Amino acid sequence: MNKISPRVDIAFKKIFGVEENKDLLISLINSIVGTEDQVLDITLLNPYNPKNFKTDKLSILDIKATNQNGKRFNIEIQISDEADYDKRALYYWAKIYTEQLKVAEDYSKLSKAIGIHILNFTSIPEVKKYHNVFHITEKETGLLYFKDLELHTIELKKFSDNSDEELADIVLKIKNALDMWLAFLTRNDLLIADNLPQELNNPDLKKAINVLNVMNFTAEEREAYEDHLKWLMIEANTLKKYEQKGREEGRAEGREEGREEGKAERNIEIAKNLLSQNIDINTIATATGLSTEEIIKLKD
Repeated sequence: MNKISPRVDIAFKKIFGVEENKDLLISLINSIVGTEDQVLDITLLNPYNPKNFKTDKLSILDIKATNQNGKRFNIEIQISDEADYDKRALYYWAKIYTEQLKVAEDYSKLSKAIGIHILNFTSIPEVKKYHNVFHITEKETGLLYFKDLELHTIELKKFSDNSDEELADIVLKIKNALDMWLAFLTRNDLLIADNLPQELNNPDLKKAINVLNVMNFTAEEREAYEDHLKWLMIEANTLKKYEQKGREEGRAEGREEGREEGKAERNIEIAKNLLSQNIDINTIATATGLSTEEIIKLKD
């Protein structure tokens, strides 16, 4: 098998979602959140467990954690651009926020919840920056009143989407700790722990590289990893194809109409590919937004 990619959610969680690597998760979180939310220590609420994906090879392998002050974090690396991703991101934030009531006495005990979504696709084409932070603010004054909601989106392709880039090109992009972690997630193939340039010479990064290099999978983990990797490759190729088609149709018939038609055809193509892998119809429906009836017709 080729070198393991930390962008595949199974590998990502096996690096950052285990007890012995909590220092890496703390470093990653602190590179993303603001000064007031910096983490000193963290407790994993759902540590990595191969059983989590044994029965569902396309399950969501997020990382849930709480810090020393009770603030909650939900960290997820998302492989594919699925329909209504923004709604699902908000739903996952709501879950981690409301789950606190199982142990809290009343609403006053609820702590801030922060959702961190690392995306292997471009979700917000309107802006060029790769890291965006969302809150609920008052429309006219911008007042931040509901302070417990915070969502981060980090779009990897905005940091590096060129397989021809060399290490020197990556180094030029390193301005802060988050840039360092994105270099690891996008171009770990260029990084050698014992020979890092000064801009990347960080003990946490070195440890992450070494963890990735010695990572071993059980037979079940390897199968699930390869399924997720296959999904990543299919989605990337299909997305590229239909983005181009959508642009062409958008120029001829209107940008929005072309984008919607391209998206529909892309979902059909993805469904066909997943059917060829004998993925469950309900799982395909969830991933593509197609109805089970439509998928059955494709199968027939």
